[in-house]
Amino acid sequence: MTGTSTLSSSLWFLRLSIAGGFLSGVADRLGIWGAPGTPNVAWGAWAPFVEYTGKLNWFAPAPVVSFLAWAATFSETVLAVGLIVGWQLRWFALGSGLLLLSFALTMTLALGIKAPLNYSVFAASAGAFFLAASTRWQTEQPLANEQVRCARREHANYN
Repeated sequence: MTGTSTLSSSLWFLRLSIAGGFLSGVADRLGIWGAPGTPNVAWGAWAPFVEYTGKLNWFAPAPVVSFLAWAATFSETVLAVGLIVGWQLRWFALGSGLLLLSFALTMTLALGIKAPLNYSVFAASAGAFFLAASTRWQTEQPLANEQVRCARREHANYN
């Protein structure tokens, strides 16, 4: 494998990992992974997820908590689809990084630093930011190479 194909494969794996994490969380709160109390199920239904959202957002009024639960679910779904499809990848990756960072900071304020570290939320956020940065680099790199080739052709035509 060349360095470019290794990087490309790693970025694809990172996209799928972040998207899979988002979609797994959504599936959990919708009860797809099992009912509450099932092993390896965090919520198992919508109500326990809203309760957890309230715990993390202790500063928010009760009506806002329900909105935040829906907003998180909608955001995770849209961002996951964007990461998988790859359209406007840099922006979907940046949005994913910001959403994950907001989760990590909220978890830290509500539960302490250990919770987001245990669930690797900071690491997932950093991975999403890296994906956004490397996607920008990959899209700019071919453009820069083309500009160099054009400049060389123009220089050769003048000589």
